[in-house]
Amino acid sequence: MTSLSAKHFSIGVCDYPEHVPAEDWQKHARLQQSLGLSWVRLAEFSWAKIEPAEGQYQWEWLDNAIDIYAQHGLQVVLGTPTATPPAWLITAHPEILPVDENGQVKKFGSRRHYDHASETYRVHCVRIVTAMAKRYANHTAVKGWQTDNELGHEGTTVSYGGASEARFPLWLEEKYGTLNKLNDAWGNAFWSQDYTTWQQIKAPNLTAVRQANPSHKLDYQRFCSDMIVEFQKLQIEILRSVCPEHFITHNCVIFSAECDLYKLAEGLDFVAWDSYPIGMLEFFATWESEQVKTEYARTGSPDLVSLNHDLYRGLLSQKHFWVMEQQCGHANWAQFNPLPADGAVKLWTAQAWAHGASSVIYFRFRASHFAQEIMHSGLLKQNGQPDRGYHEVEQLAISDFELGESDNRIAVVHDYESLWSYNHQPHNQDLSYWYQFVLFYSGLRKLGLTVDIVHPKQLKQRNYKLVVCPALTLLTPESARSIKEMSDSAKFIFGPRTDFRDQYGKAAEQGQFQQLKSLIKGQLLNFDSMRPTLNQTIISSKPNDVQHQGRLWCESYQADECQTLYRYQGGPLDGQAAVIESHSAITVGALSESLIESVIKQQCKSLHIPVEDVSLPDGVRVTQINNKQLLVNFNQHAISVKGQELSPVNYKLV
Repeated sequence: MTSLSAKHFSIGVCDYPEHVPAEDWQKHARLQQSLGLSWVRLAEFSWAKIEPAEGQYQWEWLDNAIDIYAQHGLQVVLGTPTATPPAWLITAHPEILPVDENGQVKKFGSRRHYDHASETYRVHCVRIVTAMAKRYANHTAVKGWQTDNELGHEGTTVSYGGASEARFPLWLEEKYGTLNKLNDAWGNAFWSQDYTTWQQIKAPNLTAVRQANPSHKLDYQRFCSDMIVEFQKLQIEILRSVCPEHFITHNCVIFSAECDLYKLAEGLDFVAWDSYPIGMLEFFATWESEQVKTEYARTGSPDLVSLNHDLYRGLLSQKHFWVMEQQCGHANWAQFNPLPADGAVKLWTAQAWAHGASSVIYFRFRASHFAQEIMHSGLLKQNGQPDRGYHEVEQLAISDFELGESDNRIAVVHDYESLWSYNHQPHNQDLSYWYQFVLFYSGLRKLGLTVDIVHPKQLKQRNYKLVVCPALTLLTPESARSIKEMSDSAKFIFGPRTDFRDQYGKAAEQGQFQQLKSLIKGQLLNFDSMRPTLNQTIISSKPNDVQHQGRLWCESYQADECQTLYRYQGGPLDGQAAVIESHSAITVGALSESLIESVIKQQCKSLHIPVEDVSLPDGVRVTQINNKQLLVNFNQHAISVKGQELSPVNYKLV
C-alpha cells in the first residue's frame, strides 16, 4: 500500500470544472491558491463527459483542467467515476440497474443506479478505471484516487433483485455448504421456512404479513456488503497496478450503516468521510427534542460530528483520515438546511484536525446553477462571488494544526453486524443501534475523555485500560475471543443487549452472555421495552446517592458471582439489578444518560484515568492532541470553562 506521509495539516476543495465555462478555470485556480488550498478533488461524477459513447474518450477538457490546477500549485485527487454510469450504458445494459425493496427497478436520472453484483457493470467499471488510471498515472499533479463516491449511501447497498438476488444463493452455498446447516442457522423450522434447494432462496423483501426472517436479512446484508467490498477491490487492484505511487482512499458517509466499512477500508491507504454537521442533526431522530435541535441548528452537535471523526479514523487502526467533503455553507439534502453560524466552518475544521484529520476538503468550490444541487452552497456563490465559507477559510491559521495523535487509553467498541441485527429487530420504534451507541459515546465526551472507536479484532493493538461496548448485541466467536483476551488487562463496560445473539443472529440457546459469562458473571432476568411516556427509577446500592431514570429500554440481571451497583425501584423490575460489576466488567442494563455517565466517571476514577469532576457544559467539548487540549464551543453564546473564555462558535488550543 502507498504511504501518504502527511507532514502538515492541509486543506483543499471539491471542484467541478465541467460545470462552469472553461474561461473561469484560471480564475478559480488562482483563488484556490490564494486561499492556501493544497488539494482539489475532481471528476468523480464525470463518466459521461469522459466517455460520451462506449470506447470514445474525450480527455482534453480534464487534461486542461488538471494542468491549470497544477500551474497554481494544487495537487489533484481524482475520483473514479463509477458512481454515475452514463445513459448510453444503461440503455445498452438495463440489467445493471438495482431493484428497490418494493420490487421496482430503479431508473436512470440520479446517481448510484447500479447493482454492485452485476458482472456486466463490473466489466465496464474495470474498463473506465483502467483507461483513467493509465491516462494520469504519470501526471505530476495527480497524487491520489478516491474510489467511486459514498459507496452504499442513500440505501444503495442492497439490491433486492437482478444480479444480487441471482448471486445470493451461490454466496450462501459457499458459506454454509449444505442446506441443513443453513436451515438450522436461520431457524427455518419456524413458520415452515425450510429450503430444499438453493435456488428457492430469494432476497428478503416483499414477505407476506410480517417481516422477513432476521437471520435471512442479516445474511443478505452481509452478502450485499461483500459485493461492495468486491466491487471496490477491483478498482483498487487496477490503481495499485497502474499507479503504484498514488494513494487510494474512499469517502464514507455520516453514520454509515449499510456496509461493513472495516472490510471496505482494508485495501485503502487511509479513510475519508463527508462531514455535514447541520444535516447530521436529523440523525437525532426522536432521540432529542426539537429544542435541542434548535440549539445546534447552525452548528450541528459536537458529539455527533466527533463520533464520526473517531469512527472513520478507527477503521484503519487509528490512522490519520481526511474529511473529503466539509460543509462550508447551507446544504441541500436535509429536511432543514439553515445557514451555518459565523465561525462554524473554522470550528468544524479545527475539530476535524483534533480528532486526527490530516486534510479537510471543502464541498464545493462554486455553487451549482443547475440540476439536483442548485440549493447547495459552495465557497463561491453561483455568480462566482465569495460566500461566507470562503471568508472563513481565508481566516484559518492552519499552521497551528500540527499533526500528531493522542495516546488514548479508552476504546469504544463498534461493529456493523451488531448494528444490522439491532436495527432489524429494535423491539421499540424509538430505538436504534446508533441511539444506544451515542448515549455511551456522549457520556464519555461530556467527561472530557478522548477515545478510540475500534472493532473487537483491533482491541489488542493498543494498551487500553477501559473498553466500552455500548451495543455489542451480536457476538461472533472471534469477537468474543478478542474481548476475553483483553479481560486481564482492561476493564469493560457493557451496554444493554450485550451478547444477546450468536453469529447467525439467533438468541443464544443458553441465554444472554453465553459467550461472555466468564467476564460478566451474571445472567439476564428480563427486559422491558417502554413507551416514550414511561420512565423507570434506578437507585444506587450506596445510601443517599442520586436517582436515575431509565427510558425506552431496561433489562435486569441475576448477580451470580458479581455485585449489584444499581437496582430498579418500582415497576415490573422492582428490586432487580440494573447494573452489575464483576472483576472484569460492569454491565449496564438501562438506557439512562445520567446513569451511564455516573458509571463511566466512577470507573475512570478507579482506573486513575483523568476525568472531569463536573460534566462539561452542553455544546462544549475538549479533545486531547499533541499533549494539548482543543476546546470547542458549539454554542452561539460565550462560555467560561476550564479557566478559559470561549467566544460563541469558536475554539481555543491550550
